[in-house]
Amino acid sequence: MRRVFVVEINWSFGLIIVCSLVLHACSILWLNLRKLRRKLSEQGITGLPPTLLYGNAAEMRSIAAGCEPELLPRGQVSHDWAYSILPYLHHWAHHYGLLYMHSKRQKLNSYVNRPDLRRFLNLHKPFDSDKSTGQNWASHRKLIASQFFLVKVKGMMDLMVDSTMTLIEKWESMILESDGMFAHMYIHEDLNSLSANVIARACFGSSYLEGEQFAKLRTLRYALSKPDQLISLFAVFSLFLPSKVNRDLWQIREEVDSLILKVVRARQEENRSSLKPEKDQLQTILESADVDDAMNEKACFSFVVDPCKNIYFSGQEMTATTISWSMMQLALHPEWQDRIRAEIAEFCGDRLCHRGSLDFETLRKLKVRTMVIQETLHLYHPAIILVKETMTEIKLGEIDVPEGAILWTLTPLGHRDPEKWGPAAKELKPERFKDGVSEGCKHPQAYVPFGYASRL
Repeated sequence: MRRVFVVEINWSFGLIIVCSLVLHACSILWLNLRKLRRKLSEQGITGLPPTLLYGNAAEMRSIAAGCEPELLPRGQVSHDWAYSILPYLHHWAHHYGLLYMHSKRQKLNSYVNRPDLRRFLNLHKPFDSDKSTGQNWASHRKLIASQFFLVKVKGMMDLMVDSTMTLIEKWESMILESDGMFAHMYIHEDLNSLSANVIARACFGSSYLEGEQFAKLRTLRYALSKPDQLISLFAVFSLFLPSKVNRDLWQIREEVDSLILKVVRARQEENRSSLKPEKDQLQTILESADVDDAMNEKACFSFVVDPCKNIYFSGQEMTATTISWSMMQLALHPEWQDRIRAEIAEFCGDRLCHRGSLDFETLRKLKVRTMVIQETLHLYHPAIILVKETMTEIKLGEIDVPEGAILWTLTPLGHRDPEKWGPAAKELKPERFKDGVSEGCKHPQAYVPFGYASRL
């Protein structure tokens, strides 16, 4: 009896300690959130008041659930899809204006879509290179950017043409097998594989990932962008609980890290047996990691793996998405299809029909093709949201933004502003770019399809 009594007391003390720690952590988070909100509210920025644990997650779910898709008559297409993406941001903008604050996961979020403030976001370096910050971010960006200088891209032309022609021949054979009638093609999946294959071969040489490995990388990408990962009533603790979604996410992430690490180790073995190793993106990353003796094993692993994932995620997804939407626009507007065909016939002849090489100077002459791609990026940009976290206190125009705030801006609103793009801002008008991006809109920072700047 006495032993049972002692055990019950121990459990009671343990429960009290755990509850106290949880309450203490919540109070710290809540007080920090209140401090950040006070600094912004003193400057005239308003917003929806948050709850203790959930922030504004309940309101987000309610608004998203009540967002009814617009039904269009058969045959009509609307390019004004922006409201269906994070509708609560648009809803609150009508109430609080283009500058307001809301809370998610006990983090202060400031919505910034005033044109006079948006341009200041591009003056501050982005913080998010797959969780890399500070010096790591600077190193990662330098390593990745070096592979995509114009002189390097020119050297990839034959690789791009060869990979693309292989895909086109696959589609042609599928059409022939269907007797020229109808063929079921998964265009976006094929384009995902194409862009991933080109980027991987160009950046990682003979060590590139292929086949099912690409699928796992895409699976991780989609898992990270699930709505449940963005809005959750239990968002404070949901990322750390062993729920089914989190267990699947952890497993996929571990598999992806293992795949990339396998490629890295294979290259290291090649380097030991080769007097002249391949000089590609992977080799550059490995050499940079070897030079920095201050990194421990965990930091070295992150230094090598994170840039590899960034290249696959960013380059592959953005490229495939842009090509997919460009093909969709050409299918909806055959008159632009005819103009592009005529232009290609004029400058390329029959070289592409026989896997001939396509030089960079010829590609630059395809003005109509460039106009269609730029207009596709205007209406269907890969980067919908630009998110930055302040690692220190910064000045955004006349606004003092405290450390720890997260700044949001929606690209679709800027791309559909009639004041910047004219009355046809929401319509497909490739001719608006006939004199280049600088003449396509009235403000240079209004065109940001990749979320950070007008061009990569």
